[in-house]
Amino acid sequence: MLVILLVVAVVLVYLFSAIAPGLVAKRGFDIDGHNGCLLVAHRGGAGLGIENTLDCIARGMETRADMIEIDIHLTKDGHIVVCHDQSVDRMTDGEGLIRDMTLAELRRLNVVDADDNPTGYRIPTLEEVLDLVDGHKKLLIEIKRTGGIYAGIEAQLVEMLHDHDALGWCVVQSFNDSVLDNIHAIDPDIRLEKLLFCKLPLLPVIFDGTFQRYDLQRYSYIKSFNFYYLAASDGLIDELHRNGREVKVWTLQGPDSTPDLPYDGVISDRPDLFD
Repeated sequence: MLVILLVVAVVLVYLFSAIAPGLVAKRGFDIDGHNGCLLVAHRGGAGLGIENTLDCIARGMETRADMIEIDIHLTKDGHIVVCHDQSVDRMTDGEGLIRDMTLAELRRLNVVDADDNPTGYRIPTLEEVLDLVDGHKKLLIEIKRTGGIYAGIEAQLVEMLHDHDALGWCVVQSFNDSVLDNIHAIDPDIRLEKLLFCKLPLLPVIFDGTFQRYDLQRYSYIKSFNFYYLAASDGLIDELHRNGREVKVWTLQGPDSTPDLPYDGVISDRPDLFD
């Protein structure tokens, strides 16, 4: 029993060491002092309004944010919609999975506020978001880890970006390697970014919800690695910079709580606090 407890303790200490750099790093991030660092409004700027709604995205666009981040899913009848969760339970006055609902069924639901009161807002379509942003800001589109449940979402997204002449201001990110591979195969000109939690210390392994080999050659088309903010160390950032990659970190609330490290992008619910 003692041996098992010791092994568990060692494993926990090892895993804790993956986020130790962010815990001990000096806080206080002056975005103006980091030339070229992008400010990204997470879920449209989730601290400014109800996440991923058109109203929230419009508020995020009014800040100094360079980029708006959103999440997409696919309805039963093949429409790309903007929502963080696979289900509508948390965000609306309805219940069910987006993939089991038609767009018409989804549009009958009210988005709710923090007290579960209906607001009159609806879950937007990606097309509505593209029309709203329209190149005034860059757009970071996350395809959620879907396990193949949204067959064809990559091709449909690429087609929509072409139709809106949006390749110059849209970027796609995902935790899911197969999603990124599929989009790169369809159109290698689309900028792709890899979401992950951390790189394991001393091992060529990353954790993105699954364990993957840390192999920059395998991710040759990835332009930025987007880490959980506590897991991005100065040494790791320097290594990626030396290999021509960028580093963004998620999700920060404001400059006072942000580790002072040489990021290329900061993803925040409160982009207004970086003014």
